[in-house]
Amino acid sequence: MRVRRFGWKNPTATAKDVRVWALETWPAVENIDEIHEAMKRPEGRDETLLELTGRFDATEVPPTTLAVSGDQRSEALSNIDPALRQSLELAATNIKTVAEAQLDRALNVVTLPEGQQVTTREVPLDAAGVYAPGGRAAYPSSVLMCAIPARVAGVERIALATPPGPTGVVNPVVLAAAELCGVDEVYAIGGAQAIFALVYGTESIAPVNAIAGPGNAWVREAKARVAPFVAIDSLAGPSELMVVVDASSNLEWTALDLCAQAEHGNETTLLAVATDDETLMRLEIETKRAAASRSGVGDSPLALLRVPSLGAAIDVTNAFAPEHLELHLEDPRPFAESVRTAGCVFLGGNSATAFGDYAAGSNHVLPTSTAGRFSGPLGPHVFRRKISTVEVTAEAAAKLAPHVDRIARAEGFPVHGESAMIRTKP
Repeated sequence: MRVRRFGWKNPTATAKDVRVWALETWPAVENIDEIHEAMKRPEGRDETLLELTGRFDATEVPPTTLAVSGDQRSEALSNIDPALRQSLELAATNIKTVAEAQLDRALNVVTLPEGQQVTTREVPLDAAGVYAPGGRAAYPSSVLMCAIPARVAGVERIALATPPGPTGVVNPVVLAAAELCGVDEVYAIGGAQAIFALVYGTESIAPVNAIAGPGNAWVREAKARVAPFVAIDSLAGPSELMVVVDASSNLEWTALDLCAQAEHGNETTLLAVATDDETLMRLEIETKRAAASRSGVGDSPLALLRVPSLGAAIDVTNAFAPEHLELHLEDPRPFAESVRTAGCVFLGGNSATAFGDYAAGSNHVLPTSTAGRFSGPLGPHVFRRKISTVEVTAEAAAKLAPHVDRIARAEGFPVHGESAMIRTKP
């Protein structure tokens, strides 16, 4: 683990310095233009997908078909370890409960003083695409986190894309998770080409209206390319964890939390903040000790920052906008109320990010790379859209038309005004 201490400047400058240093290892996105152009061609997209899967996905035996059958998914769910199935079912139940609590199905009806009525209602999108990273690793949790909010939102068709493993087949636990939460279609494709396939469609894949799910730099760039055409959850970059600790913190637990997040790869950004050097020094020792005995932690960057006060720590948080924020403080609630930009806040020493990643019920698809300044966790809202209905009575038309006419003519659109005024004639 790479460790660097940062001196205090001001919240914005310090947060920028940490981010620039931490993201030095974020890989350059190569081949994305080639993949995009290949998938935009109207013919032969299935064949192109199979060829790209053989080139770019972590597989030694490329698949010969894109779709994974329903029988394979049912078999996978039946054959997984019963205890694992129980855990997946508990996580699914909690995720569904939290997602349902976010829905607002009530109509918003407003009657204005002139007599017209404006109604706003929400409707689900017809089809959603879910991306779950895969290849040599498996992410059934990402399937649950994306597919369950889509189903709660009322989406009729959910299509999952996930890379095949080394033998050319999708990990059975991922298939089991897909079956558990009612995914309609599963395709053994990964990377940027999977995003493009879900958006543009192929001979065997119908296009979707929304894309959700985490991924690597290529997936992120692909989502950026298609954002004008479909809804997306966010442009998530490398994973992030910021911890704020004090003298009361269990630093052994905090160190393990940092190491756990580092399992996501060397691009993961880790930031530890305290008001005294001694606490930071002890945390550094604990984290290096924990990392040394765990093979999956890698060489993630850990920034150590001493701040003049806990208020300054919150200011840094709001400037940094971390994906995950752990407040390992004696009394974290007053400080949590001042946090405005973190993707998910974990209160107290018992609240490890790992709980949110899997089974607490919150969603682990969160904004990164400062996107928390304007977006939040994945939820049903990504898979729904609003529709407005306007009903203007004759009386309301008579009152509104002169105002419409004046504004329209001021903008150089006299026929707009005429269209309104004609409603006032007997």
